[in-house]
Amino acid sequence: MDFTVRLGEEKDMQSVLNLITELAVFEKEPDAVEVTVDDLIKDGFSKNPKFKVFVAEQENNIIGIALFYERYSTWKGRTIHLEDLIVTQSKQKVGAGKALYTAVLKYAHDNNFKRVAWEVIDWNTNAVEFYKSTGATYLNDWSVVQMDKENLSKFIQNN
Repeated sequence: MDFTVRLGEEKDMQSVLNLITELAVFEKEPDAVEVTVDDLIKDGFSKNPKFKVFVAEQENNIIGIALFYERYSTWKGRTIHLEDLIVTQSKQKVGAGKALYTAVLKYAHDNNFKRVAWEVIDWNTNAVEFYKSTGATYLNDWSVVQMDKENLSKFIQNN
């Protein structure tokens, strides 16, 4: 392994944002990213951080990230949501993705979380097969539901 995995720091947030943007392009949503470096610094490194991030670093370059946060399941208790696991396209075969994934799962295990959950886009068959190969359960009959800021405002105005 010619890269290291460590917890991200404030100084890494531009690289984190670059990878988030790369993922948005890959997922065919190039204009969807609204978060800024300042948002990432404020939200990840304030007194009450909203997320943690592991980074994979190779030759002083961030080549991958795993961004996650704690949430609560009414059935299980403390859980982790893996928001994004991203490795830059040119480095996707060096093992960084599995190392980042393992770091999040180890963090969850070591801190007695009851579950780790995440979404994966259905056409990303490489990711789906990877997750299944690790023992993760792919929930075919559950759908992700979201309400964006615009529709949230409309709903509140009308109710």
